[in-house]
Order: sequence, then C-alpha cells, then structure tokens
Amino acid sequence: MNKITAAITAIGGYVPETKLTNADLEKMVDTNDEWIRTRTGISERRILKEKGKGVSDMIIPAVQQILTKKNLNPLDIDCIICATVTPDMVFPATANIVADKIGAKNAWGFDLEAACSGFLFALATGTAFIESGKYKKVVVVGADKMSAIVDYTDRNTCILFGDGAGAVLLEPNTEGNGIIDSILKTDGSGKEYLHMKSGGSVNPSSIETVTAREHFVYQEGKTVFKFAVKGMADVSAELLERNHLTGNDIAWLVPHQANLRIIDATTERLGLSKDKVMININRYGNTTAATIPLCLWEWEKQLKKGDNLVLAAFGGGFTWGAILLKWAY
Repeated sequence: MNKITAAITAIGGYVPETKLTNADLEKMVDTNDEWIRTRTGISERRILKEKGKGVSDMIIPAVQQILTKKNLNPLDIDCIICATVTPDMVFPATANIVADKIGAKNAWGFDLEAACSGFLFALATGTAFIESGKYKKVVVVGADKMSAIVDYTDRNTCILFGDGAGAVLLEPNTEGNGIIDSILKTDGSGKEYLHMKSGGSVNPSSIETVTAREHFVYQEGKTVFKFAVKGMADVSAELLERNHLTGNDIAWLVPHQANLRIIDATTERLGLSKDKVMININRYGNTTAATIPLCLWEWEKQLKKGDNLVLAAFGGGFTWGAILLKWAY
C-alpha cells in the first residue's frame, strides 16, 4: 500500500470590500504613502467594517467556496482547524461557530493560535490527522480580523495590518503529492517584542487596561524584523537542504506577507527569482494567519500538479516555520 500523504485539494478565500489606503492613513496618523510603501511594500489593506461582524463572517465564504468547488456536503467534513488570534470570542472556538454556520454537524474542530505562523501550524496538524488514516476531509483555515486589535493612533502598527480569510481542504493522497515535510519552531522569549498586553489571564480586561490602550497589538519593529529575516530564511533553507532540493526545484515560494523586505531576504537566501514568489502584501497588508492561504487562493490557476512549493512564515511569540509540499491538482 502506498504511503498516505495529506494533499490540498481545494482553496477558498475572502477579503472584505472596504479598502484602507495609505492616503486614508495619512489623514489618521503622521505618515505618508511613500514612507509606508518603501518600508513595507503596502499600498492598501482590506477592513471588515460592518458592526457585529467577526472573523467567522470572513471564514464562511472561504469555506463555502471549497464546498462548491468540490461539490461537497458539509456533513462530509471530519474536522475544522481555525488558525486565528482574533476569534469571534474567547470561547467557544471560532471553528465551532463556523461548523455550526455551514452545517458541518459531523465535524469536530478547534482554534489554534500561533500568530502569523498559525496557518502553517494548523496545516501541519491537519496533515497528521490525514496521515493517520483516521480522517478523510480536514478543513484548515487561516483568518484574522486584525482591525479589531490595531491601534489606529499608533503609526508604527496601524499601517501594517488588514483583514482576510483563507481556507484549504486536506484529503488523503497516494500519488506522492501533498505535504512532504515541515520544520516548525517557537521561542517564547520573543513575547516581549510582539504581543497584546492585556485581555488574558495575567492582565484580565478592566477599565484600567482599556483606558491604558493595552488591548492592541504591540510590536518592537526593529527587533521583530531582525528575527523574522533570519528565522524565515534559515528555516526555508534548512527545509530545502534536508530534502536535497535547491531553488531550481521550487516552482513557488509562498511567504507570509509581513514586510516586503523580509520576503526579499528569504527569496535571496533560497536563490529564487522574484517571478517565483507570491506577493500580495501591496493590496492586503499583513492579514496574519490569512496571508499564505490568500496567496494560494489568488495563484490557484497558475499552480500545476507536481509543483514544489515552500510555505514560510514568522509570527509573534516568536513562532516560525516552513512547509514543503507538492501540489496535487
């Protein structure tokens, strides 16, 4: 019997209609379009503005696209893994809310929190479920409504983030396509450089924490940038070396869309030409766990069966990693 691998067999994505441009931000904080573009590569980002809408409202259309593409009954879904740092609420899990909204009554699910590396961690987890033979259809989601935790008076962070959702379906494959290898890393000492100070059990929400504006993303940009450049590039290079591959063997690099300079550094380290790199940060900004699946969603028609892809990310915590996969359709 051939070895079972977990293959992505369908993709869905969603970004809100409302655009927040650099020109808009110029009216909100002391910044300008040129400054933002030269340092980050971002021109605009999408924002979920409608009152009462949460991250699940972006996930639903992404998952429904998968159901339509595969002519799939929601009852056939075994498991839903949702990577997010902006769940609808602390509990129940957003994955459970999504399952209820789409009618996936036979699925169990959970949320996974690894910041910008969340989709990679969730994909590796879903892969293990498929490879075990226990499950046949696992939906892996990366989604964040970052506008809910961004301080739009802080010019250092408000320029970076946008909202969006991406989802993939994992199914068993016996042709050798699918997830080939992964390297995932964490270093909790990075928490002081990128975190949200209050809202957890150490500093529960209170009038004082809200007044002190402690429920927003805090980032020490220079330190995070330095770690991200090294982390994403090192782990991607290690993954290729471990699998006896070079940049020539890779059809596409799918990097987390945090900063164009970080993406360029990883591209250079792998010896790839820029036409092999998926980049949409200019239009969507950093959508945290959603960046990688949104890239796959937008480039889906350009992907060919058997293509080697490297997915790479770095996130708060610190978390980082890379996944090697062979495209299955």
